[in-house]
Amino acid sequence: MIIAVMGESGSGKTTSMRKLDPKTTYYIDCDKKGLSWVGWQKAYNKEANNYIKTDKASAVEALIANINEKAPHIKTVVVDTLNGLMVADEMARMKEKSYDKWTDLAISVYRLVDFALTVRDDLDVIFLCHTQVDHDENGYMFTRIKTSGKKIDKIVLESKFPVVLLAKAVDGKHVFEVHADKSTAKTPLGAFDDVKEIPNDITEVLRVLRGENKHEEA
Repeated sequence: MIIAVMGESGSGKTTSMRKLDPKTTYYIDCDKKGLSWVGWQKAYNKEANNYIKTDKASAVEALIANINEKAPHIKTVVVDTLNGLMVADEMARMKEKSYDKWTDLAISVYRLVDFALTVRDDLDVIFLCHTQVDHDENGYMFTRIKTSGKKIDKIVLESKFPVVLLAKAVDGKHVFEVHADKSTAKTPLGAFDDVKEIPNDITEVLRVLRGENKHEEA
């Protein structure tokens, strides 16, 4: 299963990963900024072989492929963030005037997400993404995954994900929006039918999606 967790900076995207088991999780830090809770280095580090900093889409795809084939103990891969890959590619080629760079970027992002859809059934790949808010001439606002370039916009990244969670802060609490409310948030029928928002704990989301837990409104 692949999941997109989107949200603005400070909305709790990374923090929502805090309860994942580091023994069965591999964390790919594409922003190279580290994680957002105290003591994370004790759980995710080079010695544990479950954490890496890279902003190359091809390297991320290769890592996921290797985990898929050779690391059956890994059950969750976190890519934090997909935008870190886009921005790194854009900055590396910013002096190029050719439109080919936007085509290449769209292809690399599409390939990565599309490949993640083919991994083994017991491996979840979670892509953290930044958001952008679009406005129309009538002032209507709509929140979606932020992308770099119109060619990626045409892909409509959310269409590749069966689950899209919108991380946000509400009344001092960090939550996930699980159904579209002026956003592209979505979850499968039967998972969170009774609520619009849930606490931002990705482990509980995974349990519900796997059918291990029935969501109960807090």
